Amino acid sequence: MVRAAADLQADVIDPPALPGDLMSLRQRVRLVVVLGSLIAVGPLTIDMYLPALPALTADLETTSTAVQLTLTGTLVGLALGQLVIGPIADAYGRRRPLLAGLALHVVASALCVVAPSIGVLGALRVVQGLGVAAATVVAMAVVRDLFSGTAFARLFSRLMLVMGLAPILAPTVGSAVLEATSWRGVFVVLGLFGVALMLTALFALRETLPPARRRRGGAVDTVRTYGALLRDRVFVGMVLVAGFAMAAVFSYVAGSSFVFQDQYGLDERQFGIAFGAGAVGLIAATQLNVRLLRRWTPQRVLVAALTGGTAAGALLVVFAATGFGGLATLLAALWLVLFSGGLAMPNASAVAMTRHGEAAGTAAALLGAVQFGTGALAAPLVGVLGNDGLGMATVVAGGMVAATLALLLVVRPHRIAEPEVAPAAVPVAA
Repeated sequence: MVRAAADLQADVIDPPALPGDLMSLRQRVRLVVVLGSLIAVGPLTIDMYLPALPALTADLETTSTAVQLTLTGTLVGLALGQLVIGPIADAYGRRRPLLAGLALHVVASALCVVAPSIGVLGALRVVQGLGVAAATVVAMAVVRDLFSGTAFARLFSRLMLVMGLAPILAPTVGSAVLEATSWRGVFVVLGLFGVALMLTALFALRETLPPARRRRGGAVDTVRTYGALLRDRVFVGMVLVAGFAMAAVFSYVAGSSFVFQDQYGLDERQFGIAFGAGAVGLIAATQLNVRLLRRWTPQRVLVAALTGGTAAGALLVVFAATGFGGLATLLAALWLVLFSGGLAMPNASAVAMTRHGEAAGTAAALLGAVQFGTGALAAPLVGVLGNDGLGMATVVAGGMVAATLALLLVVRPHRIAEPEVAPAAVPVAA
């Protein structure tokens, strides 16, 4: 693994100065807050109703597996929506697709409030995911418009500090809403947050993709661009690494409510605290990553993170299977896995996005689609395996193992001898 990191280090070269390099500290802080808020709508939409899942199951007279599929529906919407929004954002700029997506999210949230059945709720959650996809893609594309290489990884780590607060606050806010109303009130709050984001995007986010850099080749150019991205082995490998790491995180998200509340007997407030502890691990890792990048490349940090995450995943399975140490050891192992994921995801994303700045929207779309697509596939596996600690631990650990294998078998850093300059990899539409 050490040799792999050393060989991979030569693969990505930081490009010349980009607009973000000329920004003041105050401007960067403002950018992080705005983009972090946009990305946060995804975790909030996914996580805020987690404390309500057992109550929602009873209210709609359905099963826990069916309720988990509403989470899967959101992830499917996020994955598919990004594949559509990415090329649109490259063709028409960042702001218009963003505002349209946020409007769709607001409408879907309002309809979730009055959903009469689990089937209708699941369908509306897919629509919510489609709306959230615009915020996710545009935020990533804006970062790539302004930064690249190590600068991208550093800013993305700062960005994760802001958006990392969402998983901590979401279950707590959801629990507070449940004390005053039912699970339907959660979607009222999400709708109001969407309105606030629309106003923020309208007045605080300028366009970062000038007309001269927009791609207007239509469907043919979109297919060509996706094809070129998929032919870039390093890009594909890094996307898979980020995707499998995200699958580990979403397996935790999908199973935590049932494991902590049903198996270990925590109430809704205690669940919010326990769930937030995992999010603290993610945040701590992303902020440590900024310091690590002052001494090491994103590639080296990525290899170390995956090594530690795989080892922590193995411990998690052992603790879940044996019951050793009870909830305390389970939480500790989960914290270590999430900490490793917090190091792996921004660095894998940085390496992938640095290679294709001329198609940042489409590249961000493919990256996001794989991340949320693998999350959508992993989440129901926890339910299939029993919605208990061992089922959740197995899928979480499997995600970290798969991420490590993707790095070694797809990226194959030990075979890369010469730097590859990625911007020429994707043809630019005439």
